[in-house]
Amino acid sequence: MRSKHMYTKAGEIRGYIEYTYQGGPIIMKYDMNEYKDKLASLNLVQENHIPYMAGWVKHFLVLGNPDDAVFADILSREGREDWQIRQALDAVKIYRGIYPEDSTAIETNSTEPMQIMRDSLKVRHYARSTEKTYLQWCSRYILYCEQNEISAESDSAFKAFLTYLALKRKVSSSTQNQAFNAILFLFRNVWFREPDNINAVRARKPSTLPVVLTLEEVRQVLKKAKGLPGLIIRLIYSSGLRLSEALRLRVQDINLENLSITVRSGKGNKDRITILSSSIISDLQKQLELSRKLFENSVIPVSLPAALERKYPNAGLEWGWQYLFPAQNASVDTGTGEIRRHHIHRTGIQKVMREAVKKSGISRHAGVHTLRHCFATHLLMSGVDLCEIQELLGHKNLETTRVYLHVMKGFRQSVESPLDLL
Repeated sequence: MRSKHMYTKAGEIRGYIEYTYQGGPIIMKYDMNEYKDKLASLNLVQENHIPYMAGWVKHFLVLGNPDDAVFADILSREGREDWQIRQALDAVKIYRGIYPEDSTAIETNSTEPMQIMRDSLKVRHYARSTEKTYLQWCSRYILYCEQNEISAESDSAFKAFLTYLALKRKVSSSTQNQAFNAILFLFRNVWFREPDNINAVRARKPSTLPVVLTLEEVRQVLKKAKGLPGLIIRLIYSSGLRLSEALRLRVQDINLENLSITVRSGKGNKDRITILSSSIISDLQKQLELSRKLFENSVIPVSLPAALERKYPNAGLEWGWQYLFPAQNASVDTGTGEIRRHHIHRTGIQKVMREAVKKSGISRHAGVHTLRHCFATHLLMSGVDLCEIQELLGHKNLETTRVYLHVMKGFRQSVESPLDLL
């Protein structure tokens, strides 16, 4: 009796397989305990992630050891989230590293590492901004190696480039770590090797407090910000949104009756629900009317995530999927090459924010993201529970939100200076 899947010998080497026949297709059972033990002993992933990694490898082997692109496409068609696809591909990558004799040979063209990396990023469903940043860093890295006549695949080149960034270019620790992650991705997914002793060049991130404006300063900034950018700036402060989250809002994400916003695929590809101020409802209704007119007078579909557009081909022409803040003119989608309507660009909002801060006479550096910090701190000052603020912001760990407790101390001095006691 043949199963609907094509099985290979790859899974039979490391996975204990039991064939049973129960009046239906063949059932294959894998024992992934050896793989789990290897993950634990090598300390490659967090302990609570090990069962999930083993599950992805098991799924991969049952499918017949497909290549990454095919495996990712299968997972996408199964309705898996982007973060799940990345986790599954990482699990398979580690499996191939542990048991190279079990895996089919992976052919790569070493003369085109950037194209291979671009494909690897797309297969793993990384955000376009991450894809762009990683490709830029790796291009700079390869150019650096060519100029200094060293092999880009060597561990010494990896360390030399990061040392050059820190000592010569004097980049910040966060920028250095961004370059580190990009080049590490290049080593692992293009050259399929793990550089030795790389943690020695990872920069230690300093512990800094975010800039937060007072209530009066925020009031002055919002008063100075006019037009559509001003509405978006007020919306960000109203709901604690990131700028990218505000621009990507679609009509169906706004609930004016319940005063709530659903943020789709936020940082870490997580959804969340946050609050909405009643003071901007009328302005949002006017913006919805403008978006509706633009939608009714156009036959160009709105841009959608690739998997969603494939699953619902007509969704781009439905009102609910339209952007709340659409661009006036359509443009070419860089991912598909199709003409689509996108949301407005972030630079206009950032410019209005800078001008509003300057006109308000604020000497500290404050950008659009500062309003998100203000949202959290001002809620905390008004007595809102820290865990509730964590949910509104979409933070994975409470420790990330706890930083606003320290910021709040600058607004409320509970401890008296000893100089005042003299």
